[in-house]
Parts: sequence; C-alpha cells; structure tokens
Amino acid sequence: MTNKGGFYIVKDEILPDIFKKTVKAKELLKSGKAKTVNEATEAVGMSRSAYYKYKDYVFPFYEASMGKIVTISFILEHIPGVLSGILEEIAKAHGNILTINQNIPVQNMANVTISFETGNLNKNVEELLAIISEKEGVHKLDVIAQG
Repeated sequence: MTNKGGFYIVKDEILPDIFKKTVKAKELLKSGKAKTVNEATEAVGMSRSAYYKYKDYVFPFYEASMGKIVTISFILEHIPGVLSGILEEIAKAHGNILTINQNIPVQNMANVTISFETGNLNKNVEELLAIISEKEGVHKLDVIAQG
C-alpha cells in the first residue's frame, strides 16, 4: 500500500507547538515583519532547520481554502432573518453561493448546508466563519468539506 500524502483539517489546539510556530514564522515573512528566515524563526522561538522541515507541509486553513469551494453545515434557530444574515455575510465577503440546503425545522432548530466559492473573498475563510458563528441564532457551525 502506498501513501499518497492526504490532507487533514485539524484543530490547532491539538497540534504540536512546532507546527504553530512554523505558521507564525511564515506569516511574519509574508507580512514583511521579518525580513529573513533567521529573523522569523528567532521571533517565534524555533530552529531554522525545523522551519525548513515543515514550511512546505503546514498551512493555515484560510490559505489552503482560498480559491476553493467550502461547504459549511449549520444548526440554526428557527427565527426570521438568521439564514439571510448568514448569506449577507458571505456576500459582503464576496463569497459566491453555490448551494443552499435547508431542512424543515424540528424543535425550533433547522439544519442548513451552504457551499460557496472562496476565490474572490476579501477576508480569509477563518475570519468569515468567526463572524458567522457569532450571529444570533447560529447554534453550531462545522466545515464539512473543502475542495
């Protein structure tokens, strides 16, 4: 059996610190806050060799999801305007809605799935999802697919 190197979405709270430091170092370099790899690795407290070992294999979710299709599952309270508020946030971020599936509410809660394109987003996906998850009536938000 050959391993083709699959991808996983893993919450950062269970990742080893070295992966988080690698992402931080990459962000420092990308933003220009660090001019060299040496500066970036010193700033985050990691070795250059560890940075080079992981830099091509560790990416923040928003970076891996740009220009892709993201599918989100929600549990929403059945009150007027909740779904339209979510759609409005996606539209304000320049996301392109592809599908919306909503089940009939049961016990005043509805399951909703939305797929949208991220290629033209004016903010990263993580920021958008954080905004949406804080909206009134949103009880649960899960990313169920990215591709």
